[in-house]
Amino acid sequence: MRKDINEEDLELLGELGVDVEAPQNGGRSAREQRIISGFEEIERFIQEHGKLPEHGENRDIFERLYAVRLNRIRESAECREILKGLDSHGLLTNSDQTLSSRVKEDLTDEELLASLGVKTTPDSDVTQLVHVRSRDEIKAAEEIAQRNPCKDFSKFQPIFENLQQELESHQRQTLKYKDNAGVKVGDLFILDGQKVIVAEMGDPFVSDYNRPDRRLRVVYDNGTESNLLLRSLQRALNKDKASRRITEPDFGPLFSDEEGENDLSTGYIYVLRSKSEHPFVAQNRSVIHKVGVTGGDIKQRIANAKKDPTYLLADVEIVATFKLANINRKRLETLLHRFFGKARLDLELKDRFGMQVEPREWFLVPLPAIKEAIEKLMQGTIENFRYDPETARLLERQN
Repeated sequence: MRKDINEEDLELLGELGVDVEAPQNGGRSAREQRIISGFEEIERFIQEHGKLPEHGENRDIFERLYAVRLNRIRESAECREILKGLDSHGLLTNSDQTLSSRVKEDLTDEELLASLGVKTTPDSDVTQLVHVRSRDEIKAAEEIAQRNPCKDFSKFQPIFENLQQELESHQRQTLKYKDNAGVKVGDLFILDGQKVIVAEMGDPFVSDYNRPDRRLRVVYDNGTESNLLLRSLQRALNKDKASRRITEPDFGPLFSDEEGENDLSTGYIYVLRSKSEHPFVAQNRSVIHKVGVTGGDIKQRIANAKKDPTYLLADVEIVATFKLANINRKRLETLLHRFFGKARLDLELKDRFGMQVEPREWFLVPLPAIKEAIEKLMQGTIENFRYDPETARLLERQN
């Protein structure tokens, strides 16, 4: 085997008809081994995707290579003889219209590689491969680059303006984005020198590559927006070595008696009850509640509850709401969850993709105790009390 070529490059060169010396294995020549291995890759592709590989610029680079490879195997009597008895899908005898758009027969190796998006060095032969990008990577880059004017940017412009002031006054900080770290609605980043806000997040789904993903609406501080996948945003943040996550601000007090002229934070504390038929939930429904804080529409937030593990994969009902002005929503929610922490519901579920999840915002607390805690919170006296799971009541702390 050539020392300057790795195994993946060797396979790629083999399928393009470039003879590269390789060790023999199992009594078969290197060429025979290459043909069998290449054919098995085509069969694996068919098993995973349920279709034959196709040509086309919109296809993944490897799918296009498999389509070229299958064409050449079908045309070669030598290949058909070697693969006799290995053709479990009847690929050598069946034809398909999806393979009718065949590449030109007279392309050189360099031209074929170029047509498939593979770069080579200017002064070398095709054994010097430089870079092959998957269609997944290309699509991610295209999504980040594709932006449209944000028609309701007037809603976001004050946020960006206020954000800059908070950064300058050190109320917010910027931290290095950790590779593939979680992203949620309202998160703020610096990407390619621009401030970015995740404005909306769609329902979860499984991508063509069998990975969970979501569609996002991302708004930029220059008045544009992108409709891109969660994984595309994560890849862009990973790639940009200067990318930063913008932290939540430290506003000091949770509440203000008066709402200031430039205040943007208005929110709701909401209390939900699950309609889940899980045996434990059904048996204790009246005392199991989700306590949360949001700055948006609560009904819209819970519209797809039965698809979201956060809501126990079931519909929910709103049992109480409390409107609040000029609050630090994240800090308030953290405080409430910590207050009821000893009564947190210990329940594991499997989400739509079969992955184990453990909801963290549900508590075994009766509604009157929640209302009392919120009342103490608004009065500024909650630090004088604690929640007792045994009696399901708020008890005054002893000095």
